Amino acid sequence: MTAQPTIAVTIGEPAGIGPDLCIRLAERAWPARLVLIGDIELLRERARRLGAGVRFGAYVRRASPAPGMLEVVHFPVAAAVAAGHLDPANAKVVLATLEAAVSGALSGEFAAMVTAPVQKSVINDAGIPFTGHTEFLAARTGAPHVVMMLVGGPPAQTLRVALATTHLPLAAVPAAITRESLAATLSVVAADLAGKFRIARPRIAVCGLNPHAGEGGHLGREEIDIIAPVIASLRDAGLDLTGPVPADTAFVPARVREFDCVVAMYHDQGLPVLKHASFGHGVNVTLGLPFVRTSVDHGTALDLAAAGATARSADPGSMFAALELAIELAEEFAHA
Repeated sequence: MTAQPTIAVTIGEPAGIGPDLCIRLAERAWPARLVLIGDIELLRERARRLGAGVRFGAYVRRASPAPGMLEVVHFPVAAAVAAGHLDPANAKVVLATLEAAVSGALSGEFAAMVTAPVQKSVINDAGIPFTGHTEFLAARTGAPHVVMMLVGGPPAQTLRVALATTHLPLAAVPAAITRESLAATLSVVAADLAGKFRIARPRIAVCGLNPHAGEGGHLGREEIDIIAPVIASLRDAGLDLTGPVPADTAFVPARVREFDCVVAMYHDQGLPVLKHASFGHGVNVTLGLPFVRTSVDHGTALDLAAAGATARSADPGSMFAALELAIELAEEFAHA
């Protein structure tokens, strides 16, 4: 890998805020070669609406990009895009951009991939089963187990929250937490914190599923039957795990400082805390992949995309943070 890693950036849902955020990457000089993957004409149109003097050109792998130009791998949309208005006709194009980024990351052409937000509902409306980037990337890479982790908070106290389950109805969560799946999750978290984040011996807090971590079995037995035995087994294997920890106290500032990561049992157990601390500047990281992938911590913001030029006031902090972390992790991962 060169001193300037090549980072793929997918533009996300064409009608959403993703293309606008990708354009705003031109506001900074990055220690990396950025390659946007999406419709180049759509990007040009959005740049005009935003009043951004950005030049775009076709990405050519073995050529040097012109100074100040954003390189693009062109994937034309299937239907004209009206900002803020979803069209299922473009769902296949969205997935094609992800396929291209994954293919390049697997081959080593890209050192990492960064993804702007997609709209799950419109992909499903197109008749394509899709539950999220995390699950899509797992399927396309053949990764045996992937984990969704968000990173955020103030620099003095970085907060990392990983999830034992991701996009499931709450009623389906207990059955999804098995000894096998939880052991795989905790093993992946520990391995990637060491391998990609360069934390020699990660300290990981594991939340209980139930209030008060089950209250000794009076509020549920998942902690006794599943979570505690897995923690004990992995401790014996050398992992630094604490738990099951009651989720309502796991994030108390004085306590969370003791850990490098907190593993929550379900989406809305852990992520509201992190998003309260850093929404708009947090980063979604997929652990367990054979390459680095980061993303923003928010959705497609169709209302802001529809607003046109006023979208220039939208905070690009999460996209900037996702790219910063991707560059950092790509460099660490390359030297692991």
